[in-house]
This record gives sequence, C-alpha cells and structure tokens, in this order.
Amino acid sequence: MSNWTRRAFVSVGVLAGGGILVGVAMRPGNRADNLAELVAGENETLVHAFVKIDQDNIVTAVVPHAEMGQGAQTALAQMLAEELDADWDRVRVEEAPPVAGYAHYTVGRGYLFKDLNLPDIVVPSFEGVMMRLSNSLDLQVTGGSMSVRVTGTYGMRVAGAATRDMLKRAAAKAWQVPVDEITTEKSMLIHGATSRAEPYAVFAAAAAGMTPSYSPKLKQLEEYKIIGQPVPRFDIPAKVDGTAKFALDVRLPGMVYATVKRSPVFGGRIASIDDTAARAVEGVLGVVVISASESDTFIGAFAVGEAVAVVAEGYWAAQRGLRALEIEWDGGGNETVSSNSIFAQFEQDISAAKDRKIDLEQGDFEAVFASSQKVINADYRVPHLAHTCMEPLNATAEFRDGHCEIWIGCQNPLGFRRAVADALGIRADNVTLHNMLMGGGFGRKSRADWAIQVVHLAKTVGRPVQLIWSREEDIRQDFYRPAILSRFRAAIDESGELEAWQNTYVNKLEPTEAPLIPYDVAAKDIGHIDSPIHVPWGAWRSVDHSQHCFFTESFIDEVAVAAGRDPLEYRASLLKDHPRHLAVLQKAAREAEWGQPLAQGRGRGIALQESFGSIVAEVVEVTVVDGQASVDRVVAVIDPGFAVAPDGVTAQIESGIVYGLTAALYGEITIENGSVVQSNFHDYEALRMAQTPQIETFIINSGHAAGGAGEPGTPPAAPALANAIFDATGQRLRELPFSKHLQFI
Repeated sequence: MSNWTRRAFVSVGVLAGGGILVGVAMRPGNRADNLAELVAGENETLVHAFVKIDQDNIVTAVVPHAEMGQGAQTALAQMLAEELDADWDRVRVEEAPPVAGYAHYTVGRGYLFKDLNLPDIVVPSFEGVMMRLSNSLDLQVTGGSMSVRVTGTYGMRVAGAATRDMLKRAAAKAWQVPVDEITTEKSMLIHGATSRAEPYAVFAAAAAGMTPSYSPKLKQLEEYKIIGQPVPRFDIPAKVDGTAKFALDVRLPGMVYATVKRSPVFGGRIASIDDTAARAVEGVLGVVVISASESDTFIGAFAVGEAVAVVAEGYWAAQRGLRALEIEWDGGGNETVSSNSIFAQFEQDISAAKDRKIDLEQGDFEAVFASSQKVINADYRVPHLAHTCMEPLNATAEFRDGHCEIWIGCQNPLGFRRAVADALGIRADNVTLHNMLMGGGFGRKSRADWAIQVVHLAKTVGRPVQLIWSREEDIRQDFYRPAILSRFRAAIDESGELEAWQNTYVNKLEPTEAPLIPYDVAAKDIGHIDSPIHVPWGAWRSVDHSQHCFFTESFIDEVAVAAGRDPLEYRASLLKDHPRHLAVLQKAAREAEWGQPLAQGRGRGIALQESFGSIVAEVVEVTVVDGQASVDRVVAVIDPGFAVAPDGVTAQIESGIVYGLTAALYGEITIENGSVVQSNFHDYEALRMAQTPQIETFIINSGHAAGGAGEPGTPPAAPALANAIFDATGQRLRELPFSKHLQFI
C-alpha cells in the first residue's frame, strides 16, 4: 500500500462511500455482457464495451461521442486501434447508443481527477464509482474538447490495451503457451516459437468472458504506429456521396411536418392568438400551443416562454401557416430591454463594485497602483453571439403506446433522452433516441429545447412529426454567447515593467480559469460582478475563453505599447516561468516572420491563450486602406501535448479561426424591445470564402498531457486581429464586432 496518497485515499473513500470494501463491490467487471445485445450484430462479438470484433476480423470502435464535423470519432478509433495493435485498414467506428452503460465515466477520471495517482488495485473500484456517477447525471456530452483528451486517453486507449491483453490470455490458454510469449500485430496473435498465427476473431468469444484490466500497460510515444498519423476520416465519404444520414433525412410512414415560433421576448407568453387564417392554408393540419410549463422543463433559470407550432403535410405549408398566425405576446416585463440598457446596467454594476467576487488575488496591488509612475485604464465589451450551425435545429419523433422514439442530432444523447422522458412524464427506458450526424453543434445542440417541442407535438398529433426550425427561429431563439463588459487597470514602472494587473468583469461563467493570464506579474487582482439579465446564455465554441482572450490579449498589447516595447518581446519577458507558452509564442512569431517590415497600411498582431489543455498562439496580418480592411494571413501554432490526428487538429484550428474571425468581424446579436433584432445571414453575417485569409497551422508535440483541438483555435483570433489593426492604423478597437469601425472586403 506504499503507493497510496492521502488525496487518493480521501477521493476514493468519499466517492465510493467511505471504504475499500464498498469500492471492491462497485468494480464494473466486463460490461460487454450487458451491452452486447444493444450494439453487437450477427457474427459480431462485443469483447469490451468499446470494442467489437466480427468473424471477418473487422474491429469496430464503439465511440460514446457524437460526430458534428470535428472528426472526433476517427481520432478516438485511432487511439483504440493503436493500443489494440489493430489493422487500421480493417477498423470501423460506430457511435454508442444513449444508454447508461455508455455514460461518460471517463470525465470523472480525466477531467475531475486527472492528477489522481491510484494504485492498480483500487482503479477498478474508482472506475465503478465514476460509472455510477456519470449514469446518475445522464452524462454523454460531446463538447469542451473532451473527446480525445478525456475519453480517448482514459477510455479508448485503456479499452484497446485491455482487449489486447484479454485476447493474448485467451490465445495463451488455447495454445498452452506462456502469455508473455505471444505478440500482436495488425489484428493477429502470433506465437513465434511454434509459428502459430491466428486472427483476433478466433479468440474474441473467449476474451469476451474475461474481466478487462482498468489499468493495463499503455504504449509509449515512440511505439506509436497509428496515433499521430494522418488517416482518412470515417465520416467524409458518406458526406461526399450523399449517403450520410442527418436527422432531416428521416422519413416515416404517415409522417407530418411542423415548424414553430416562440415568444420573441424571452420568457414571454401568448396574450391572444387567432389561427383562422393559418388553418385555411392548404396542407395545414393543425395549430398546437406548447405551453410554458412544457417549454420550461429543460432550462432551469431561463424562461424561454410559450411557443406555437403549425403542423402540416409539408414544411412549406407549415411555414406559410405559421406566417398567417395572428399572435399578441406578453413579454413579462422585459419588453423595454435593449442592448444599450444591458450595457448601461453592466456599467452601473461594475462601477458600483458591489459584492465583487475574487477570482485571483496576489500581492499588494493597491499600494503598487498608488505609487506607480504610469497607470493604463481600458474597458472592453463584446455583444451576444448566436451559434448559427449550418444545419438549423430539426428532429423527428413518434409517440405510441407510452413509448417515444426520436431521431435527432445532439451533443448529449443520454441527457436528451432523460429530458424527453421528463417532459413526457415517462421512464427514460421508454425513450429510444437515435443520434444522427450533425451539421455543426458548437454548444447549441447541447440544449434540449427543440427535442422537447417535437415530442410534445408527436404526442399531441398522434402521428410521427418532423419539426424543422427556420433560420430566423434558430437565430432569435438561441442560447447565446453572453455579452460582457470587462474593465482593466495596469501599472508599469519607469522602465516599462508590468507591476500590477487588475480586471473586473460582469457575470462569471465557464470555465473558471478563462480570465486568468499566464504572465508573471507581482500584483494581480481579478474579479467579477454578478449582473443578471433575461437573455438566455449557453456554451459557445471555447466558452468564456473567446471573450476573455479578446480582453486580456488586447490589453496586454496596450500595456506593451504604453511601455514602449514590442508586443511579442514584452509577452516573452513575462513568460519565463511558462516554457510551453513561450515556445508556442516564439514559434508563431518565427513562422509569421515577426519583425519583418510590412508595407504601409499593413499590420501584424499576436495573441496567446491556453484553453482546454492546449496552448495556441496566432499571428494575424491585415491591410487597412481608407477605412477598408482585409484579413490577409493567419499563422497559428498549437501545443496539444500530442496530436493524435494531425490533419484533424489542423482542420479544427482552421475552423476555430474562421469561427473566431466571423465573431470578430461581424458577430452581434442586438436586443431591442426585449427581443433579438437579427434574423438570417443577411443581418447576421458570416465570413465568406472569398474573405477567408491564408491560414498556416503548426503543431508542437511537447509530450504533455493531451489537450483539445476543437475549441482552442477560436480565442486568439479576435485579439490578434485587433492588435494587427492597431499596428496598421494606430486605432485601438475595444469593442466587437470590428465592422462597426471598418469595412471588411
């Protein structure tokens, strides 16, 4: 027991109920027995919860994450196949069903307790506790860049290695040879001394009867053959040839269509409704009011209000019927709220500094400010942003004999199943959810509002219903990236050294570390003020990192300029205790040829952020002439620890940059009379292909713990662009979007 640490003992003791004996009773064993009937087809053997092997020696990775264009399922299959020594040409992937056995227990191991060092004897008990906890939370989330860094590291790699171990033991028993004499290669078991070689399939059934190790020996980096290699993604061919199935492709016998309109003012109610004209539209079958109690089942603190749906024989008829409705809405007292009043409230609350809460406090910052030679002040603000996935929200549902079946693309299938069950007042095991491919998610599809709408409609109508939100409804009824006001103060001494850093912002959300900075400053004071508003917020790509990186990386640039220093070198001087950050920053500068002169009207800017376990630096080049601007080039460097799928990492960084530039240039949800003004891409613009800059991505495999790729590329885009605009024009832009100040071409 010499490997026990106090932290390990306390953590397992608390989670397992206070004793090792209880923990032993909670060991999960081989869960394949309970899951096989759900995922194993004819001639397939579920050897491990995450591993199937069929009679033709095809290995299928059963992946508990959704595919929304990010390529995570392929990367997770690579991690499993690597440890399994599988033949990659004979590896397949499928998404795990939304059942308790595929809840994300690895989140506890890899996210909440990633630094926990447990002795092998306790690991099965700990994993059992995590499984029960994740089951109780209905946790099966794709988001937070957790797929590779959590499920891949603590789930798929372990599953692959454990399955390989079980197959070796099964072969050793059958061949009557020592297990350590058996080797594996390309889905084959080999005993060199007797020249025996058999495919995994021969021993799959025997291995399935064994208990897998939850702490098998994993490969070292130098042993990798599949991890770290560019491989074709599994989801791409079907998307190219049109055979890929999204929720919108579902067709059921007797199916009808519906579209919906919710209260324009969040939390509003229907004051009166006249549906005479709507029911007269050809093809309209009915008008259904989804009550506030039904709508609010899923949303906790936010009341999104009542909704009206039109059901018809086709979507166009439903849409025409919806437009014909005459509705008067009661906004519940929020009819006078506007973006201006929201920011006025933020300004008042942040100035009053009432009940300010501390994120980080070190050093005597007040004394430093009192004696400082130079103090710099700045306020930054960002507006609300919508998600605008290319696939608007849609789902198909059927309710029959107390059972609901739903086809949907979502980011938390298990959680959605529970939300649907609760909304209908039935047991979760009476809900069958088919999770489909998604045309983007970005956090929006982790909220179950439209799922609840469609199942209520299916129950009311008594026929299968396909609900399709219009783009207008999608933009006006989002869970938005929050608007934030952030106030800064910095002190520098006579030589330009940064002495103190103070930051106060409104409404702390997630993740908690987003406002923190890596720079070495003796005195820091970072805190926040609560200033609640009625606009619903939700996870948006990179969550609070996208706002706070714009604030902090723009302001550190301001400080550098005030100190008369080069922004790159100023940052580098404050990163001596952060070698990973420094290496990423300096490589980005080298690749972007920082310091090389640019033509008049052109500028460079740099920004750095650690998020979701990865460190990213970006350099942006712009041209600004007579008020017209173009983003010409972006150089990005990421240290994700190790890039499992380098092509996928590159694609995700590119995608994150495009998403971040869209927000920086155009993104703004405006509130007037309590409602969203924007409605479609004509007034909520996106970066077009012709405007997209040259993007160059470089990866540093530092060997540190695995980091994410889907979200870390977004945060540095806006501040690097802001800093580039300053470099080109001398104009410091502290508010998004920049199209308020410049015309981008």
